[in-house]
Amino acid sequence: MMDSLNKKIETHYLKKGLYEDILVRLKEQNIDLNQVTRHDIAGVDEFHVRGSEVSKELASSINIKGSKVLDMGSGIGGPCRMLAHQYDCDTIGIDLSSEFVKTANALSKLVGLNHKTKFIQGSATALPFDDNSFDVVWTQHVQMNIPDKQKFYGEARRVLKPGGYFLYYDIFTTHVGPIEYPMPWANHESFSFLIGIDEVASILNNLGFLKISTTNQTEAGITFFKSLFTKIETSGPPKVSLSLLMGESTLSKLSNLFSHLQKNLLILESGVYQKTN
Repeated sequence: MMDSLNKKIETHYLKKGLYEDILVRLKEQNIDLNQVTRHDIAGVDEFHVRGSEVSKELASSINIKGSKVLDMGSGIGGPCRMLAHQYDCDTIGIDLSSEFVKTANALSKLVGLNHKTKFIQGSATALPFDDNSFDVVWTQHVQMNIPDKQKFYGEARRVLKPGGYFLYYDIFTTHVGPIEYPMPWANHESFSFLIGIDEVASILNNLGFLKISTTNQTEAGITFFKSLFTKIETSGPPKVSLSLLMGESTLSKLSNLFSHLQKNLLILESGVYQKTN
């Protein structure tokens, strides 16, 4: 059952030749492939609402400099590269998608950060790491695809060192009304597993995490989408953008998420929790 679900999720995110496609788009902008920077790939390398802006906010919520960080559901690696480059972190990303993992490692090499980042294929509910291995565990827009929340958050706690921090930025349901698909993480509800913020808080509390802070990010997300859609209307989509990951359905998925945030059917929240022992 779980293998079947994992395959369905991996297929949803599969974009064959993704790295090669990114290189083509960079060449079209006359970017020297021997001098590619993180800025050049910023439009595609963070697959979550508000992209690098919110990742920097999350990073600044604790003293993360020099930490050993695990990104659960790392996509094509943008946050790991940001943490390595700006905060001197040693980062490991794990993702279910083998194509994302391959692309993440290649992009890190392309921008000269492969010495501080590593990406592996695997499940966030069965992490291949020892107990107490990381200073920080980080996740953004991942748990919506995972039915067993207890395992997901439990694994985050297991691999954290005592005193380590769990940082998240995620999409949750308000339970106000039904969710309509497609969404960026699922074309239909068969592999979407949304929970509410009270539910995740209860799980984390029962696992023994100490809540440091949570922030409602919904209005910031709505503002982001308004600006994004205005730019697309006036200038068209950028050559290096999330459309490389979501294909022709990009606009409908993002518009759907935007309308659900506006209608208070979904909310965005970030949080900081600490493993106390």
